[in-house]
Amino acid sequence: MSTNRGKRPNILFIMSDDHAAHAMSCYDSKINETPQIDRIAKEGMRMDNCFCTNAICTPSRASILTGTYNHINGVRTLSDRLDGRQLTMPKLLQENGYQTAIVGKWHLGHGGESDPTGFDYWSVLPGQGDYHDPSFIEMGRSITEKGYATDIITDKSIDWLEKRDKEQPFFLMCHHKAPHRPWIPDEKHAHMYEDIDIPEPETFNDDYSNRASAAEAAIMRIDRDLTKRDLKIDPPEHLEGAALKSWKYQRYIKDYLRCVASVDDNVGRLLDYLEAEGLREDTIVIYTSDQGFFLGDHGWYDKRFMYEESLRMPFVIRYPREIAAGSVDKHIVLNVDFASVFLDYAGIEIPDSMQGYSFRPILQGEDPQGWRKSMYYRYWEHLSEHGVYAHYGIRTNQYKLIYYYADALGTNGSVDESKVPEWELFDLKKDPQEMINVYNDPDYENIVEVMEKELHRLQEEVRDERFIYEGK
Repeated sequence: MSTNRGKRPNILFIMSDDHAAHAMSCYDSKINETPQIDRIAKEGMRMDNCFCTNAICTPSRASILTGTYNHINGVRTLSDRLDGRQLTMPKLLQENGYQTAIVGKWHLGHGGESDPTGFDYWSVLPGQGDYHDPSFIEMGRSITEKGYATDIITDKSIDWLEKRDKEQPFFLMCHHKAPHRPWIPDEKHAHMYEDIDIPEPETFNDDYSNRASAAEAAIMRIDRDLTKRDLKIDPPEHLEGAALKSWKYQRYIKDYLRCVASVDDNVGRLLDYLEAEGLREDTIVIYTSDQGFFLGDHGWYDKRFMYEESLRMPFVIRYPREIAAGSVDKHIVLNVDFASVFLDYAGIEIPDSMQGYSFRPILQGEDPQGWRKSMYYRYWEHLSEHGVYAHYGIRTNQYKLIYYYADALGTNGSVDESKVPEWELFDLKKDPQEMINVYNDPDYENIVEVMEKELHRLQEEVRDERFIYEGK
């Protein structure tokens, strides 16, 4: 049971969509600067090993709200809706005196039992929402707002903060649509990077050798899979091959980073509001994203894979009363932990049904005894829009084991015999870019045995079913 140590803090949770850590300067980005987000890291903590348990929007958001894995909360895929009757962290905060609100992206279904619950105020985008003149569903009523989504979401968040009961603590989820595809910037940032070339990542020309067949099969390549909607204009007719691929990358990454710049500006607006209102000391501020994203890494855009760029969530947090400025931590923390952390800070008992753990002691600079040394991941959408094979796996500080079980769960439950299960093992110390699968390397035989045993232990711990392949 968690106990309240002093005044209950306000909690401002800012989450963007698809903002990779390596597009943030506080994470040593090589391609852009994010000075406002950096303020949170400089005045608090940067967490280097924060991971999602399923790298797509809807499942990650469900895990953040419920503190459970997707096989428990029922939101395995993008098409699943959250059943709002289940226990969630906002409900518990609301029941215990917090004023609660969510503004921006919801993406967990609408109507029936799927509208936001546990919030005194909610104004959310239907589905993915639009960048310009977006519609909102506000407390069940459809409205349209003029302007750019990132600005509007911040305007609505500040407006709610202005109108709140100043005598009670608040919990606000400010959820930006940006920088989700198709990466449409606002006018203010539309011409950023116009006269420069953004550096291409080291793995930009990955040929997918030495990996399971899933990598080569994925439909998210910069050179062939970006659409006219993504690129906005047709490529120059004379370009082909590597030159055309580079041209497409520049079109993609510049619009992506322009959307990030707007998010960064609006994070600054929220931080400035807290300063002006004297709320800095008493407010926990978090900036994160629902998962990572490929920024040309391995020649890709999008996410879904358990590879590092997709798996890692940026997570910076400021709370001057407890978190040392400029601190960095490498403990493994997960999106299923967020609910427990917030409840801990609010002095609310963490329900046994929640599967995450409060990492509040880590934020205070401690090394909690028995903290996890490995994490479990599962992606369920076999061969959906981007052709990524269903897989699960575990990551430790040095190794990552991935099992592509090629089972169409969510459709007919049958195994795709043309894509029989495959394994990948990466030595993250020797191969941080995950270019060489060492699963069948005799030198790693003992590591494979240990990792498979740990995989099955974690599956039992989180109550997920192990896939048994009965093919030839």
